Order: sequence, then structure tokens, then C-alpha cells
Amino acid sequence: MILLTGGLIAVSCTNLDENLKDTLVPANFPKSSGEIDALLVAPYNNLYNNYSHNGFFTLSEVTTDEAMIPQRGGDWYDGGQPQALHSHFQTTSIAKPEGFDAFLNTWNNAFGAISACNRLIVTPGIAESPAKVAELKVLRAWYYYYLMDMYGNVPLSTKLGETLGQKTSADMYAFIDGELTTNVPLLTKNTNYGRLTYWAGKAIQGKLYLNALTYTGTAQYDKAILALDEIINSGKFGLEPKYFDVFSATNNGSKEHIWAIPFDFAFVQGFNLPQMTLHYGSQATYKLQQQPWNGYCSLEEFYNSYSNNDNRKKNNFIVGQQYAADGVTKITDDSYEKIQVTGDVNNTIDPDGAPLNFTPQVNEFLPNALRQSGARLGKFEFAIGSTPNLNNDFPVFRYGGVLLDRAECLFRQNDFANATGIALVNQLATRNGVVYAGATADDFLAERGRELMTEAWRRNDLIRFGKYGKVWFGKPNTDPGDNHLNIFPVPLAQITATAGTSAPLKQNPGY
Repeated sequence: MILLTGGLIAVSCTNLDENLKDTLVPANFPKSSGEIDALLVAPYNNLYNNYSHNGFFTLSEVTTDEAMIPQRGGDWYDGGQPQALHSHFQTTSIAKPEGFDAFLNTWNNAFGAISACNRLIVTPGIAESPAKVAELKVLRAWYYYYLMDMYGNVPLSTKLGETLGQKTSADMYAFIDGELTTNVPLLTKNTNYGRLTYWAGKAIQGKLYLNALTYTGTAQYDKAILALDEIINSGKFGLEPKYFDVFSATNNGSKEHIWAIPFDFAFVQGFNLPQMTLHYGSQATYKLQQQPWNGYCSLEEFYNSYSNNDNRKKNNFIVGQQYAADGVTKITDDSYEKIQVTGDVNNTIDPDGAPLNFTPQVNEFLPNALRQSGARLGKFEFAIGSTPNLNNDFPVFRYGGVLLDRAECLFRQNDFANATGIALVNQLATRNGVVYAGATADDFLAERGRELMTEAWRRNDLIRFGKYGKVWFGKPNTDPGDNHLNIFPVPLAQITATAGTSAPLKQNPGY
């Protein structure tokens, strides 16, 4: 079963004219309901790849004012890709971002899952079940949703060996909308943790309609409200008493989760945030089984957007002097000692000496960011003794996000002064010891950032609010009339792979 599942998701090319061979035939598989269900979850496996380095998470966070990967001397240059993503290709000499790993990995991962969905939809034992087919079609629509959001013009395929060619964002929106409208009503309204339910389908619809103006030029806020209200009025979900509980190491089954990725350190791996963000010396703080990589951190301005009495500030960031797991022993920055001994000029000597002290301020973006600089991304609890893969489940959609989406729809219909919308936002804000009294779009965008930090929505939000081109640390201003950066380039490897086929891929404008 494991080998079969692996084979189903190992599709890395969107040249859909290839001669696909399948070992699944009615005579040998699937037979029992257990076999059918095991096969049905195969395309879900690709979701686990979304929350590690150089994929969906990286593109959603590092390209924004929320997170970055500065070049720390000889560490994290990686061909300039991390810095080019954060600066929107303006602070490095990168000539062809079409070749970036994160673009190709995200593309391949999604289309691999789509190919698996297309296979399974016609597989005996599944094809005869309208509910199972509907689940696969909604899952396929979700993968197409974030492909459309990130790349704009993507190839569409609904059958094995067939492609309907490269479609515009408006065309893809219409396809996704139709798939969700037809199939979401067929999904179960019962709990099916980690799998798509009716409520998860409604959350996808709400997000699609919230962003309709971006994708099609026509707003659909009323439709978004209808979808989101079904979730809110169902009574099946609610806010956790503490913000921390939503992201703890034991957050499995949180009442706030509408659709979560059920990670497991042994059996369902891929969520390796502590490796991505923590300093090498942090291994002693959390007794981690492997040394972290000292990469991702937040921007000082984003860190300072939280008031000091906002509980989320302490929850979401790791700053200050770092200690071993005993809470007493100070950790030192080994790289500082190395600099003293070797005269390493690739990293400026930390001004406060050897102690490992995470500072919200980053001295420079590149090439010599201090190895201790930058508030670290600590929203998800790092349990003591963690492996590189966390147990924490990752909420794709949660009740708090639904409240914010509904509030935004009301705000956009009422110039960001709607009393009901403010009350919705304050359900979240008051949980964290603060009160939301904003009156502008910028106020609300900042509040979305504070609540949804590290949940892979910041890029999507910035584009919808027209702020993706603004200045932030490490990024100069983008020409306000140039929106081609709102979508990423089609990976060069895919353009090359499809050249000469019946549906060759074309590059997005501006790349």
C-alpha cells in the first residue's frame, strides 16, 4: 500500500500526453472499503510537502513583509534565491527566477496531486461512489486554487492523458467555482479529521469569493458571506480559549480547525519549522534531535506591529537571550566564537558578544546579517525533544480565519466601518488582551497579519489589499503600475518539458 501510494504522487511533469501506465485494474485492486479509503487519501499526501522549505510555505511567507531569509555571511545565500524572493527579484543579480526551486517544487507537488485525483476518480470502487468522487474533485479544485493564485495561467486537466491547455485566472476561477458548487454539497457534514468535509468546502468557497475581484475583476462578497455564514451558524466550530492552544504540539482535534493537515513526527512528516527558523544553538533550548538551520525570521516592523500587551506577540515570536532547556544556562552563539578564532569575515561580529540573543532588528538583509538577528517564528509550539518534524497539525482553514474573512467582506461593502465586522474581529482580539478599533483598510490588514502570521496567507492578503508592491525591509518599492509580480513565473523546467507537445506552456508576462 505504501509503495502504491508513493507511486501515485510521484508525478513531476505536467506533460499530460505521456503514456501513463497504471497497475490498478478491477481484477486486483481495490476491493475492500479499507483499500478504497487508503487509496483515496493518496493525493492528500502532497499537502504535507507544502509546509517545508522551498515550497508553498516559502512562497507564501518569504515573499512578504512578514518573513524573510537574510543572507548570514556564508549561510543561506543559496544562489540568491531566498533574498530574490523577498525583494521581488530587485536586490540580487538573478536573471531567471523561472528556475527557482520553490516555484518548481510547488508546481510539481500540486500537479502530482491533481494527476492522482484524475486517476482515482475513474478507479473502480471509487468511481461508483458520488461522495468519494466529489471529495476528489473538491481536493483537485483546492490544488488548482492555489496554482491559480500563485501562477495565474496554468494548464487544466480533468482526465488522464488529456489537457485542456493553459487557462487564464478568470477561466480557472470559473472552473474551480463550478467544481465546488457541484461537489461541496455531496461532502460529509460529519467529522473527518484531515479530510475534506462540507465545512472545509465552504471555507474554500469563502476564500475563492473573497478574492474574486483579484482573479476576475468582479467582486463576490455576498457569495463569500453566504458560504462563511454556513460555517459560523453550524455551531460545529468555535474559538479556543487561548490562542496558544490552536498551535500547540497537542492541537489535534482543536475545535477551531475546519481543515487541518494532521502531521506526525514519525508517520506523517514534513512540517519542519524549527529547523527552518531556529539558531544552531537552539538545539539545546528544546533538546532537538537535530541541529536547526538558522534561516527564517520576521521583519522588525512586522514584529513591532503587535502591541506589547497583545498575547500573540509573545506567542508568535522568539526573542531575547536564549537559554538551555533548564531555563538557567545561557546559550552562546558558537558562530561568534568561530569568528574570534578564525577571523571569519563572512559575518560581522555580534555587537553584544557571544550570548545568543535574538534581536527583532536585523542589521542588514545581505550579505552579512548577524546570525542571531531577527525574531524567530515561534507561533507553533516546539515541544521539548522534537525531531525535525513536528507533531503539530497545520490549520489550512480555522474558525478564526473564517471570522476575519467574513468581517472583511462586510468591511469592503461598508468602507471598513461596519459594526458587525468590528465585533467579529474583536472576538479574536479580545482573546489576546487587546481591542480592535480600526477604521481603515490598512488597520484591518495589519490585524489579519497579527492573527494569521505563519499560516501561509500573507501573500494572498497583501495582493488583495494592493500592498504586495510596497516597500519593506530588504525590498525597494515596486512600480505601482506593474502588477506582473502578483503571480510567479511558470517554472522553466515545465516550459522546456512541454515544448513540442500538443499543449506547450507559455511564460507569464514580465518574466
